[in-house]
Amino acid sequence: MPKIVISYLQHEAEYFVEKLGAGVELDMVLIPGGSFMMGSPEYELGRSDNESPQHLVTIKPFFMGKYPITQAQWKAVAVLPPIKQELNLDPSHFKGANRPVERISWLDAVEFCDRLTEKTKRKYRLPSEAEWEYACRAETTTPFHFGETISRDFANYNGNYTYGAGSKGVTRGETTPCGSFGVANAFGLYDMHGNVWEWCADRWHDNYEGAPNDGSAWIDQPNQNQNESQIYRLLRGGSWYVNPEVCRSAVRINLVPGYNDFNIGFRVVCAAAWT
Repeated sequence: MPKIVISYLQHEAEYFVEKLGAGVELDMVLIPGGSFMMGSPEYELGRSDNESPQHLVTIKPFFMGKYPITQAQWKAVAVLPPIKQELNLDPSHFKGANRPVERISWLDAVEFCDRLTEKTKRKYRLPSEAEWEYACRAETTTPFHFGETISRDFANYNGNYTYGAGSKGVTRGETTPCGSFGVANAFGLYDMHGNVWEWCADRWHDNYEGAPNDGSAWIDQPNQNQNESQIYRLLRGGSWYVNPEVCRSAVRINLVPGYNDFNIGFRVVCAAAWT
């Protein structure tokens, strides 16, 4: 059997800690600016046409959550006064303070960001799709930030399936605590592959024809006759439920903004400089 190669690299990440109250903190990691090729090459195993054409994108520095938002972090913010809608204080199917919050709709995630912005006076938001992929890849070009394949020892996905030279493994059938695998990418981010799907700010487009090249969210409305509640939004990263092919850095799926499920969460970003 071909040898599975997983990269082990040590890095120091710059970050700040946002105090959410009741002893709950949110670690925000600095993602340095740079340029990358967004999307997947034609030879990548399992690629989809919606991951093309590959195109050069330039990203400005920003801060991103070290982990997906946890259930403890969700509760600390969900008790704050509403901005546009109410939030369920305990929506998750798989309970645990340090597990990722799940069963979160795009609308819920945006409300969370708005409340956090109001509390901290820093602009929190969902990442653009380009920011998410750039942060996930962390200067790599392989299907996963740790190499050409993926292992159940380093990510939470459906182990009944394999990718490339990978092997089958135990299927956990649930979320795992954030950061529990101890494997960060070169930017210092954890759980970018598997565990829970993560919402992005963008509206869905079938491919990258006409996509922005400045890292901004692609929010023009493809169909002007669509109601806002029916405009599909982006999710990235895969989850504990899906096969490893769907956890690749380039994979993109879409759902309506009001949809939630027990494998859908999110992480937040904010500007690298603020006043």
